[in-house]
Amino acid sequence: MNYPDSVQFLYALGNENKTAKFGLERISAVLEALGAPHRAGRFVHVAGTNGKGSTCAMIESGLRAAGVRPGLFTSPHLLEPTERIRIQGRPISPRDFVSAFNRVHDAAEALLREGRIDLHTTYFETVTAMAFLVFAGQEIEITVLEVGLGGRLDATNVVHPALAVVTPVDFDHEAWLGKSLSSIAFEKAGILKPGAPAVFAAQRPEAARVLEARALELGVEVTYTSEWQVSGLELHPRGSRFHASRNGVTVAVDCPLAGEHQVQNALTAVAALARLGMPASAIEQGIAQASWPGRLERVSDDPEILLDGAHNPAGARALAAYLDRFYAGRPVWMIYGAMRDKAVAEMIGILFPRASHVIATAPGQARAVLPETIRELSGHPSIEVAPCLADALIRLHSLPPGAAVFITGSLFLVSEAKAALTRKAAIPVL
Repeated sequence: MNYPDSVQFLYALGNENKTAKFGLERISAVLEALGAPHRAGRFVHVAGTNGKGSTCAMIESGLRAAGVRPGLFTSPHLLEPTERIRIQGRPISPRDFVSAFNRVHDAAEALLREGRIDLHTTYFETVTAMAFLVFAGQEIEITVLEVGLGGRLDATNVVHPALAVVTPVDFDHEAWLGKSLSSIAFEKAGILKPGAPAVFAAQRPEAARVLEARALELGVEVTYTSEWQVSGLELHPRGSRFHASRNGVTVAVDCPLAGEHQVQNALTAVAALARLGMPASAIEQGIAQASWPGRLERVSDDPEILLDGAHNPAGARALAAYLDRFYAGRPVWMIYGAMRDKAVAEMIGILFPRASHVIATAPGQARAVLPETIRELSGHPSIEVAPCLADALIRLHSLPPGAAVFITGSLFLVSEAKAALTRKAAIPVL
């Protein structure tokens, strides 16, 4: 297959969340047939609810600054599936993507014919296996591996990591992970392995108890971000600065990722990189050079337009805190779209009071909430409906002077906005 064909085949396998299959039997069988590429190299395995991607990006950037040749596997992508598999900070080429896809696809088909697996690997399982193949063939020293969903039965959880990292645990994907923080934390704690140290970000008490109990049971040595003392914290609209100190080591952090919540993510990256033995100078340089698109990403200064994939209540609270701190008293227009499997009423209850005007819209996805439903749920005094993002962007012609625009909600909407506003063609996602 060529690149477009491979991408379309992946999409035909179904939406990643909707077709998620908890269990490691299928992915394990395919990887063994491929020569066990998941056993090559070292891994930093990162789970959590919010901040996984940002933390992964900062850890990977810190490794590069230290002269390490790293790989990075994250999900979802914004514009192209190749973004999910990165080497030295760059997405792999379409040619390498196709090569890896064909090998995984052929292995899955052979196992199906032999009756050794029940179905073809899912979208996420396939891309995960592709990532392991690519990294094993590129002499990667350390791979930063982001969990897709949960942890315990996620397709990435076939590795025995050099380091496990757990970012803050909160509510999301309750249909798969459970209705309580303790049940969600139990799934996240599944990445912990005997003999592999861990870094835990600050957690809510219910989650902390579960993570700590599992670490104790497995004899895991844990570094807590709370062991690092933060001083001189300065927050600004485009990031933060602070000093992090522990055991006589001080790291001067200049984080280019916006939002107060990124302070904890940067601190988690500092703790992880230090645990891996990276020098303070490399940690400082790496974090300062990190980027993570689609999260409080500024794509225009005039008019001021920011993209933020606040797709769950924790993400909505983080965006609300950013608006309260830096945009209080300013007119804020919010373009919002969401998916049906999310806590939409809760999220708009958090976000819409911060907006002077709302344009309810929908990403081009079958699971999107109707804009009219968003309007009915909101009760906002100034809300209009746009059937699609393109129509919503046209409405910005009447933007009042000095107003800022936040395009938020679903990452699918953010992906469409990034493609439209940066004039890049995106392959549609499910």
